[in-house]
Parts: sequence; C-alpha cells; structure tokens
Amino acid sequence: MPRRRHPIRNWAEYLALRGVVAGLTCLDPEENLRTAAGIGSAFHRLGRSRARRAVDHIRQSFPDWELERCELLAERSMQHMFQMFLVDALMMPRLITPTTWPRFIELGQVQRGLEALEPGRPSIVLTAHTGNWELLGYTLGMLGFPIHALARPLDNPLLSDWLFGMREARGLRILTKFGATPEMHRTLSAGGIVGFTADQNAGDGGLFVPFLGRLASSYKSIGLLAMRYRTPIVPGAALRLGQSMRYRFTATDVIHPRDWEAQEDPLYYITARVNRAMELMILEAPEQYLWIHRRWKSRPRHERLGRPFPASLRRKIEALPWMDDQTLGRIIEHSERSSAEFARAAGGGAAA
Repeated sequence: MPRRRHPIRNWAEYLALRGVVAGLTCLDPEENLRTAAGIGSAFHRLGRSRARRAVDHIRQSFPDWELERCELLAERSMQHMFQMFLVDALMMPRLITPTTWPRFIELGQVQRGLEALEPGRPSIVLTAHTGNWELLGYTLGMLGFPIHALARPLDNPLLSDWLFGMREARGLRILTKFGATPEMHRTLSAGGIVGFTADQNAGDGGLFVPFLGRLASSYKSIGLLAMRYRTPIVPGAALRLGQSMRYRFTATDVIHPRDWEAQEDPLYYITARVNRAMELMILEAPEQYLWIHRRWKSRPRHERLGRPFPASLRRKIEALPWMDDQTLGRIIEHSERSSAEFARAAGGGAAA
C-alpha cells in the first residue's frame, strides 16, 4: 500500500501543482518546453550521482562512443524527462482531444500494430520509458482502443486521483499495481487490451534476457499472460518530433502466438523479443530514454555467485533470430566481468 502521509503535505503539493498547471496554460507550449529543458540541464549538473549513473548506462550501451557524447546524451535525456513531466504530462489532456489530436500526433508505422488490436480479441500493448510513454495509452484509448494500463499510484493520493482522472477521461483505464493481477486476467478473458511499461527491473528473480548489450532482469508476467490467453503483443512508442509538442507513433514489432509456439522455451523467447522491440524504440531516439532508470540493477544468479556464463543460457541467446556474434560477445564479456567482481567482493569479505 502507498505510504501514509500528512494531509497538509498532500494538499500543499496538490495545490502547488494545480497552480503550476494554471500558469503553464497561459504560456506557449514550446516556450514551456524550453524552460523545462533548462531546468533539466540544471538538475543534471547538480544531481551528479544521477548524472554519473546515466552516463555509465550510456557508455555500456554504446561502448564505441566517446565520453563527451555520452555526457551530452545524458543531459539531453534529463531535459526530455523534465519536458515530459512538467509540460507534456500536465498539458496533454487539455491539448490532445478527439478533434485536435492530428495536430499533435503523427501516425508512423502503426498499421500492423493497430490491426493486431482486433475488437473482442485479447491483446497486450507495451512501451518503455522512452518518448512519452503515457501518451501512447491515452491516445489509443481516445481513438477507440480502450486500454487497461498498469501503473504505480503516487504517494500523494490527491495528485494520484487528479492525474489518473485526466488520463482516464479519454478511455484509458488505470490499474494500480496493488491488486491489479485479477483485473488483468478479467480484462484479457473478456477480450480487452492490457498495457505495460515493460522495461522495469524485475529483481533477482526475474528472467534475464539481452537488453542493449547486457543481461537485464525482466518480468515474466507479460509472456505468461500472452501464452495463457494466446494474445498478440504490440510494442510501440510515442517519440517527440524535435523540440515541440508533436509526437510520432510507431509500432516496433507485433509478436503473434505463432511466433513463439514452436520455440523451445516460449517464455524466454517472448521476453527477449519484447526487450528487443524496446531496444529499437530507444535506438530511434536515445535522447528520449530515461537513462537514470535502474534497468540493470539486478544481476543473474551465476554472476552473484561468481560463476562462469552458463552454457544453457548461451544456447538460448544464440538461438534468438536477431542475435549476432558481436552482441553475444558483449553480453558474455560484461557478464563474466560482473561475475569476477562479485567473486572478488566475496573473497574480500571472507578475508576480512
């Protein structure tokens, strides 16, 4: 359950944010975006621990890049984060309506994805923390594809109810993570659509699949739901066009039941392919990814025990149709380096 907070604090935060929104509506959206980018740059320079984390993630994802390029991308990512939270998230419900959405949204390569969202047929839509991950579900719901999207409620219940209410006004239904599992099953059983932001770290017990050249812990729930209900999975993103309030929608993949049913390990294949689809979103606009996100925090068991890369895991990764030798080598190299670090730490602890 969310943490209990003092009502005065909740009301102070709520009224302050409503005041900010009122002020933003008086200004040009693109001027607001420039202001938010400036705040993001300042936060990047002041929050050095977060900046270092972002740069480290970028360097490991793009090992051929120079440090200066990685640092610039980390700052641009922070600018985008503040633009989204301070401008897009607050102004989106007012600006993007059933009549105005073509002014703000360009439909790119989405036909395959929309065709998979067949009325009355269960399906799963997912995105990553890239572009505007809230806009995707909001707009699809507005266009007649009602989505039940999983989200964590905010600690402040007043803000949570207000922000969730704005998103639900156009057809999106928010499922909070507390008690959402039965509702997801009911939705899919009834032929509905369930949405996820799928690049969350799933902890030490997650399924470790390739993601930007490293193993990343991923939740099994998407694959298990897809297998149980034989649903197509549609990964997509809403990516900002320039420094404006315009976005382009794209579906980076459509994963059908026939794609995994013949696989030796269907759950691993689905989870890995979902992560590959999210990689493609990020690579299209890496400055719009949330690089401070702790995506690679958890490590697989063999690394934590300081053991070699398992042969069985290598075979699974090699069997992925999109895997190449260079990427496989990076994954194994990083994993073995991590195993050695865990082994040294354990040895030092024992010696101490």
